[in-house]
Amino acid sequence: MKCVEAPSPNFNERQLPVTMIVLHYTGMPTAAEAIARLRDPSSEVSAHYVVDDDGTILRLVDDEKRAWHAGKSHWRDVEDVNSASIGIEIVNPGHDHGYRTFPEVQVDAVVRLVAHLKDRYEITRGNIVGHSDIAPQRKRDPGELFPWHRLARLRLALPRPTKNLMDPFWGEAAFCLALERFGYDVSDRMAAIMAFQRRFRPELIDGEIDAECRMILLALLLPKPQGDE
Repeated sequence: MKCVEAPSPNFNERQLPVTMIVLHYTGMPTAAEAIARLRDPSSEVSAHYVVDDDGTILRLVDDEKRAWHAGKSHWRDVEDVNSASIGIEIVNPGHDHGYRTFPEVQVDAVVRLVAHLKDRYEITRGNIVGHSDIAPQRKRDPGELFPWHRLARLRLALPRPTKNLMDPFWGEAAFCLALERFGYDVSDRMAAIMAFQRRFRPELIDGEIDAECRMILLALLLPKPQGDE
């Protein structure tokens, strides 16, 4: 991958092998501010890569090191997500500073980077996630405008299931148990449901468990979910 080197001092040693990719948005008014913060020792935050609006990819931390991007988080059986993941920050002002769609050239660069990392580390589609998936109580990024379907069509993320859907008629407790089995921290049920919707049903993020949410989640728990054609 062609990258611009912009080293950050904010890293330490991994304790786990790389098995995940976590996508973020920068959530700051400008790219320059975000990059400066990710390289500032006093901030104690970083990521491995930043993808700018124009598709430029900056490398801040070497893949082999543990960047500090995930914070308190959980996915499946992983509690130290920083140790197990590569963090990619995508320049976007985020919900607090004028959230907007992601330019095509930027998404193209994200796709290339994710494909490279997925192949290099043999990462499964189910472990390519958003910050809101691993920290639903705290985070909303990369958000409902991020085109996960673009990645799914290339088998770089799980699809939104659209075929052979069946309603299991789960109640809230059963739905949340299934959500936990899929990978989410459900200690805050509403936050977990909304994070799931933000990722797999982004047109309606209301925290309500309806038939569509139940059908999507059931399909995701079955082998080879199909969708996002």
